[in-house]
Amino acid sequence: MRADLHNHSFLSDGVLSIENILDFAKKIKLDYIAITDHDTLAGVISAYTYGEKIGISVIPGVEISTKDYKRNRSVHILCYFPRDIIKLQEYLNKTLIKRENAKKEMATTLMKDFPITMEQIEQHSKKSQSMYENHIMHTLADLGYTNVVVGDLYKELLSKDGEHYVKIAYPDVYEVLNLIKEVGGIAVMAHPGQFDSIELLEELAKEGLIQGVEYNHPRNSDKVKKVIKDIANRYDLIMTGGTDFHGYCSGKPSPIGSFICPEGEVEKLIKLSER
Repeated sequence: MRADLHNHSFLSDGVLSIENILDFAKKIKLDYIAITDHDTLAGVISAYTYGEKIGISVIPGVEISTKDYKRNRSVHILCYFPRDIIKLQEYLNKTLIKRENAKKEMATTLMKDFPITMEQIEQHSKKSQSMYENHIMHTLADLGYTNVVVGDLYKELLSKDGEHYVKIAYPDVYEVLNLIKEVGGIAVMAHPGQFDSIELLEELAKEGLIQGVEYNHPRNSDKVKKVIKDIANRYDLIMTGGTDFHGYCSGKPSPIGSFICPEGEVEKLIKLSER
């Protein structure tokens, strides 16, 4: 079974609609696809419905922004098959509000240096459940200050080391994992290589707080993947795979299906969801 379980639509910081993503996934003969927008389950029902219509299986999911406060690092947790999506979304709405306020603050300070308006930015963010950096960068691109959404100007202005970046206080990773258990979801650590989360991965696996780890991902090096595989084997974790698709709002080109689940792993995920 070919499965890409990490994709973002324009409901968060991606470019394409859910229908566009599923159409492409069907065209390249994926068996399973997951839309894992940041901190929102807004597309779960429409994705499932459209998948039924065109004949591709959709695994409901969401990518949750959290923090490892012990090590002061960001952590992203993928939650698949949540049973109580209303309870989960009520919790995630707090993050969406924080993000919207932070990005508007970033945009306001940026307006001192560039002739942009909030109305222009909101034209790009209106389909999303929150405002993101790429919506601000789209506005700068409209006015000719850049022709690349995620490039040098983005790094200079809006990245975590950028001049106008505003921090967001994300929820503690342990709090989120407890919530995922409450709502009947399956917790998978996303791209441990991106945030140097290997130590935390083993800690959570040892405590039985996660059920899987994202193995195939563009930001997991071969060295990291070797360590991930070792931890997964020791603690019986499911190894997922996903492209982390954002369309052209990405640092490097990665079309849907570039990174998929290792053989047999999506079946394990589905079997676990049925227990």
